[in-house]
Amino acid sequence: MTWRLRRACPGDAPALSLVAAASFLETFAGIIAGPDMVRHCTSNSCPAKFDAWVVDPASVVTLAEHPDGAAPVGYTLLTPPDLPIATDAHDIELRRIYALSLTRGSGLGHQLMARAVDDARAMGRRRMVLGVLGINAQARAFYEREGFTLAGTRQFRVGEALFDDVVYAKTL
Repeated sequence: MTWRLRRACPGDAPALSLVAAASFLETFAGIIAGPDMVRHCTSNSCPAKFDAWVVDPASVVTLAEHPDGAAPVGYTLLTPPDLPIATDAHDIELRRIYALSLTRGSGLGHQLMARAVDDARAMGRRRMVLGVLGINAQARAFYEREGFTLAGTRQFRVGEALFDDVVYAKTL
């Protein structure tokens, strides 16, 4: 299947918010408490957040759509780095890369990553960094297959729970 990838534009925030919350729920149900997850998605994946990222010249939001009907199925978000490792103006953070489970095994994850790398290079960035839940073996294996290596650790709070993340980096 050929997924449609495009740069998000004003007006895409509701679709991005929907796929963000759905993919977060699919990924972390059973790990993050339900009420904490709902609060986190309501505040961190709301349309207003996506509206701001879409128009921010320092950020890039890519939306993946199903080829039949253009339903949102995944997205990436590149932003200036906000991680506890040394960074400079040539770095960019892959703050989010998510795809709905119906896309697993289809190559969409690799397509989204390739597009994010291309976008980062077009912005003049030389290194991409990201944080991921340390116990998320599937995501970690994906990042390692994509050429990322360990660069540090951090703790990430969702509601009342504190999670141990790892930080990866990749030279572009």
